[in-house]
Amino acid sequence: MPNLWGGRFEKEMDAIVEKFNASIGFDKRLYNCDIDGSIAHVTMLAETGIVTEREKDDIVSALEGIRRDIADDRLTFTTRQEDIHMAVEETLIARIGATGKKLHTARSRNDQAQVDVRLYFMRETKEILEELVNLGQVLIDKASENTETLFVGFTHMQHAQPVTVAFHLMAYFQMFRRDIERLIDTRRRADRNPLGSGALGGTTFNIDRHRTSELLGFCAPTENSMDAVSDRDYIIEFLSAASISMMHVSRFAEEFVYWNSSEFRYIAIDDSFCTGSSMMPQKKNPDIAELLRGKVGRVYGDLVALLTVMKGTPMSFNKDFQEDKEAMFDAMDTWRTSIAVLSAMLLKTRFIADEINRHLSKGFLVATDIADSLARQGIPFRESHEIVGKMVKYCENKSCGFEDLNKDDLLAIDARFASITLPDLSIMGSVNARATFGGTAPSEVLRQIKTGKEWLDGIKNG
Repeated sequence: MPNLWGGRFEKEMDAIVEKFNASIGFDKRLYNCDIDGSIAHVTMLAETGIVTEREKDDIVSALEGIRRDIADDRLTFTTRQEDIHMAVEETLIARIGATGKKLHTARSRNDQAQVDVRLYFMRETKEILEELVNLGQVLIDKASENTETLFVGFTHMQHAQPVTVAFHLMAYFQMFRRDIERLIDTRRRADRNPLGSGALGGTTFNIDRHRTSELLGFCAPTENSMDAVSDRDYIIEFLSAASISMMHVSRFAEEFVYWNSSEFRYIAIDDSFCTGSSMMPQKKNPDIAELLRGKVGRVYGDLVALLTVMKGTPMSFNKDFQEDKEAMFDAMDTWRTSIAVLSAMLLKTRFIADEINRHLSKGFLVATDIADSLARQGIPFRESHEIVGKMVKYCENKSCGFEDLNKDDLLAIDARFASITLPDLSIMGSVNARATFGGTAPSEVLRQIKTGKEWLDGIKNG
């Protein structure tokens, strides 16, 4: 069967060009969306009198048969068919003859391809959204289990202040909450129907684009046909949101890697999320966390690739745009799987309180509490800061902690200790003292958990 666009041409496409030009190898995953779009299109054509009811029924029946055959792997695609759109239409015409040729009335591959991609986009991003919401729930649940489990807070990878495991996990909850919000916002802008835009300027047929939007579940048709066939902003926005979220995945995975190390031993990752060494029998490697950390690079690459494809393309459709699908497919697959794996790994990870507590004695974690206390007793904070810095140096020289200093030690550091007192130097006291909004106190973290849970429930029910 000749190419469906071949009337203008005297020569067949060169074999090497045919292979280079074809997208059937990767866009065949759009077949369900392509058939759904065609069924909506021919239904509208029948309702507007452009084709008959009998023709519509024959086309729909044949398309459903093609769908079943593709699902059951009974159809073989070739590069000569170029893409899934032509493959389905060619098969349709082969099965029902001239009636099948009427399906493409008032439609171009330009708008057909975009309706397929947008349908696929809306369906796949809904699944990614569900995975993100599940991760948020796992973070909430894990935080709820560890509101009293002490933890070391770091800056510059140095011991900084004491926190709780729950407080640390809720920081990641806020990151992934923003990822959810970004994806919801991206989906809102992508929810437009390009079908009926034609090649770039619409069609002379009296079609009903609002009807196809209704049939396909879009909120409305696109406003401008030229923009509709050339717009890839929503994919770029998605890739940007995916890149930011995968960066969050990578940061969390990095913490799993060093928390799991012999130097930290803050956590025990379940054996089912680790691997061993082919040479060293004692090893339990955090390979899955490392792989999650590495996956971000490919999603960054997908974003940069499509930004580069789009930067020099004039209005309206250009063949360059064929490069949008592999980048989008890859990012969707990578993001969705990474979130699912991270959720499962976190769910089966145990925080080792005894080991964490051993580390809480290092790094003078309550230093800021002492400076704050001195400031409350009338010493300007900058002077208080300097006094506590001297206390740290004094302790380092004596190889002791703040709690080991006696009155003589304190007076040797600063004479003002004759009239000022030290605060509660316990780790839990330090955590409890930070009860301001967003702070570390368990009561405040419980508020964060409650607020987060209510927000998640709203997303689930919305």
